[in-house]
Amino acid sequence: MSDRNKTYFVSDVHLGFLRVDPAEREARFIAWLRSIEKDAKTLYLLGDIWDFWYEYKYCIPKVGVKVIGTLMWLMDCGVEIYACPGNHDVWYYHYFEDIGIKVISQPHFVEIDGRTFCIGHGDNLYGAGTYYRFVQWMFHNKVLQTLFSSLHPRIAFGWGTRWSRNYRKKKYTPYVWKGAQEPLAVWSAKVLESRHVDYFIFGHFHVPAREALRNGSELIVMRDWIYGSTPHAIFDGESLTTCE
Repeated sequence: MSDRNKTYFVSDVHLGFLRVDPAEREARFIAWLRSIEKDAKTLYLLGDIWDFWYEYKYCIPKVGVKVIGTLMWLMDCGVEIYACPGNHDVWYYHYFEDIGIKVISQPHFVEIDGRTFCIGHGDNLYGAGTYYRFVQWMFHNKVLQTLFSSLHPRIAFGWGTRWSRNYRKKKYTPYVWKGAQEPLAVWSAKVLESRHVDYFIFGHFHVPAREALRNGSELIVMRDWIYGSTPHAIFDGESLTTCE
């Protein structure tokens, strides 16, 4: 077995999203996970790995169960895995930590091989519209979570899957990245006023971007997995590479 010296970052796989061949996407993601075992020391899952995820105390969605098995296999091989909830899989409670995945919240600052990273899903860091803030408030409200948990899983998972699919159908259009004027880029630049960060890495926008910031810092946004390929980022201890 070769030395493990690489840190991988991935986001927005949207397992279970039905409009574009979910079985092919799941198989593609599993094949990629298996391919990184040879040199990965750490894997960061930066949100929306699932298109919809909700945990009950004794029940989880069946979508992506092979992915969970592969993640457990990677951990058995010695790979550390961290997961940051996204806006589609916000309801990480205890399951992932129970199986050994460390759950983090954004913005998460971490030093890797002497470089400082700021990572997360990328939404809701820089302010958002009224509707988005209201939806996020509902998703995080403990009373509403308790009420939702009182529904039978068949009803809750069915509703959640339909909501996610219909929301994308009605609301989603290809995002146009605004360069240095993008609110996330402005937010990152503001962070740099008070601390040094080498790399900011996020997902969420479904389009790839790489912006140079002050003092050699960079902002990296990873593309989604919905329409093919294996978008991710790799840090080898010296430099960071993005793969589309």
